[in-house]
Amino acid sequence: MSLSQFTGLRNTLTFSFKNVLQLNLPSLNAGIQIRERHTKHWKPEFKKLRRLKIQKVKLPNFQEENDMSKLTPDEIRSRMKEQGVLPPRPWTERPILITATGAVFEPYVPPEGDGKLSSLSFGGAKQSVELLSKKSKSMLAVRKIKSYEDNFSTKTFPETAQEIYIKAHKALAEKDYDALHQYVTELSFPIMTFDLRSCTVRWQFLKSLEAPRVVHVRCTDIINKENIFSQVTVRFHTQQTLAVYDRFGRLTYGSEVQAKDVLEYVVFEKHLANLYGQWRIHEKIIPDWMPQREPGRKTYVQPIPEVEPVPAEDTAVAATPAGTTSAVA
Repeated sequence: MSLSQFTGLRNTLTFSFKNVLQLNLPSLNAGIQIRERHTKHWKPEFKKLRRLKIQKVKLPNFQEENDMSKLTPDEIRSRMKEQGVLPPRPWTERPILITATGAVFEPYVPPEGDGKLSSLSFGGAKQSVELLSKKSKSMLAVRKIKSYEDNFSTKTFPETAQEIYIKAHKALAEKDYDALHQYVTELSFPIMTFDLRSCTVRWQFLKSLEAPRVVHVRCTDIINKENIFSQVTVRFHTQQTLAVYDRFGRLTYGSEVQAKDVLEYVVFEKHLANLYGQWRIHEKIIPDWMPQREPGRKTYVQPIPEVEPVPAEDTAVAATPAGTTSAVA
């Protein structure tokens, strides 16, 4: 090959290579020197589809150990990180135990004037007739209770309810909260103990003016048909003494000497589905027609009176000239 032929071949290759660079690198046409990727595709419109043409599939490794008990903690940790699994919680969820309901279902409505009207009067006879008309649901509920508790009877239960009533109030007066939990439900416990945290209570049961009796019985199920609760409303007409002292020993309510007649409708509840369930005080029904109780007397710290300072008087004696004396009135 001659020199002229070699020179022509070199010029042809240089020109063709320059054209290829100008097509793939537009910055050469603008005269700007920019470093660009040489792996960039010359037509980037469908680069997403081109990327999806090849997908990485992780094949299972049949040789690795699947029994987690045979792996070391480091191997378990690396495998969980690889699979994106969070570590287990260090605690377990606590089960929910429902031992009492949150309210009184179908509460008893006491007749107006109860405890004052005689059964021989017109009002007392009307109350007896209305009580008989409302006994149908109570009888069905009593049958439901007897299916779980064979010895239950509306004639003997008021005596049991009165014993629970007396023991609960004695435990409340003595602030024996461990014993109080056995006689009251979780609904009535904070209500009974909230206002007596810094007080001293003196309570005494004297006698029953009328025999306690069952006036209302209801049963209901919660969550499922087998989880049954029962509520029995008992009427108490008793004579009691109550005295409440504050933390300074001052009498704020009632008296230890003066007895009062108390008419109460107490709701007792039992978890029938629980084999070890007990009858406990659940709530007290206060009718609208019952007169308001006497409010308790509250004591306060007596503020110290502020004494305004008396301005001091000027007692200095004016100076007199020599040889003269001041006259005294």
